[in-house]
Amino acid sequence: MRSIINSLRTGDWLTRERIILIPFAVLFASVVAAAAVIATLDGYLDSRGHPIGTDFSNVYAAGTFVLEGRPDAPYDNGLQHDRERELLGDKVPFYGWHYPPFFLFIAALLALMPYGLALTVWQLTTFLLYLVSIRAVLSFCAQQPNAPPNQETIDPLWLLLAAAFPAVLVNLGHGHNGFLTAALMGGALVLLDRRPALAGILFGLLSYKPQFGLMIPLVLAATHRWRAFGFAAMTVAALAIATTVVFGPKVWDAFLTSTHFSRVVVLEAGDTGFHKIQSVFSWIRMWGGSVGVAYALQGVVMLALCATVVWLWRSDRPYPVKAGALIIASLLSTPYALDYDMMALAPAIAFLAMDGMQRGFGAGQKTALAVLWMVPIAARSIADVTFLPVGVWAMLAALILSIRCRASVPNPKFARFLRHVR
Repeated sequence: MRSIINSLRTGDWLTRERIILIPFAVLFASVVAAAAVIATLDGYLDSRGHPIGTDFSNVYAAGTFVLEGRPDAPYDNGLQHDRERELLGDKVPFYGWHYPPFFLFIAALLALMPYGLALTVWQLTTFLLYLVSIRAVLSFCAQQPNAPPNQETIDPLWLLLAAAFPAVLVNLGHGHNGFLTAALMGGALVLLDRRPALAGILFGLLSYKPQFGLMIPLVLAATHRWRAFGFAAMTVAALAIATTVVFGPKVWDAFLTSTHFSRVVVLEAGDTGFHKIQSVFSWIRMWGGSVGVAYALQGVVMLALCATVVWLWRSDRPYPVKAGALIIASLLSTPYALDYDMMALAPAIAFLAMDGMQRGFGAGQKTALAVLWMVPIAARSIADVTFLPVGVWAMLAALILSIRCRASVPNPKFARFLRHVR
């Protein structure tokens, strides 16, 4: 037993063979699952009557309303559900449209194509952006002061780990936007000090997921990165102005009215399912806590995260630790983050793992990052059966252990990950 605990503490159990075997197993299972779904399709519906890409149906339906000149219609739940059934069949369950109005531009663009093609284009394009972002994170970290010199090419194993990240399967199954969120977060943090204006624009584009928008502006302001802050604000303002000019001010009224349903029914009452939501709020509600208690504890965690992240970013800790912690804290700070939103953890894991290989991992950190990599595939199922919010616990553990790590001596084993190829 002591040897097992020590292995978990040091992370020695995570050999290179297992780092290869586990992702291959995930990819194999993903291919089998995808083939099973495709084999049972009836049109665009699977054997349960759910559309392929599930949540993508609300994006596509919203886009068709925009093309008809009715951009406020997706915020009417009755009209939205009628359109989803009209497009995909009477058995289709309701998938609500909860996004800010400027996301309607993307929805309309996708609705110009047939449903299946639109889903494929959306997932493939954003998946490639995600891979580019992860590659940029690894290259950026390889250039940090503690990196071994003269290392120019990243071990191709990164591609396997990025493609097989279990949240990829979750995101593909829902036809969701997690790839885009991960790409924007990772790309912005890589560019923040080198090209702050472009980083600010990428941060501003993240406003299509406003629930993740607390920690980022706080850090930018606390560290006096005003150029990035200003460009982020201008990007959001430009999106709002363009939306108002193209769709009219009524679309904002419709959106604000719809937020009551999103808050009361989807989040507070758990219509989506508390086991699906990866937050402290859903954890408390899943365990029978009242809405007030859940908000209070979520607020306590949020304030603690704000203080921790500001302290971290104003410290002399390595930048990859700051970047990884900011991403994890952004997910933990909101009461509404689902398992497909855990795609954003990919750049966080990349930042923190690269830093660990450079400076040495702290006690339990390597195991915590490995669990964080694996948990998206099981977080929903485990919570549904056992009421254990393992997704939240994994994020908290990885954040705490990564911040606690004070190792500063370059790790010679890091050279095994980077291969110099001319």
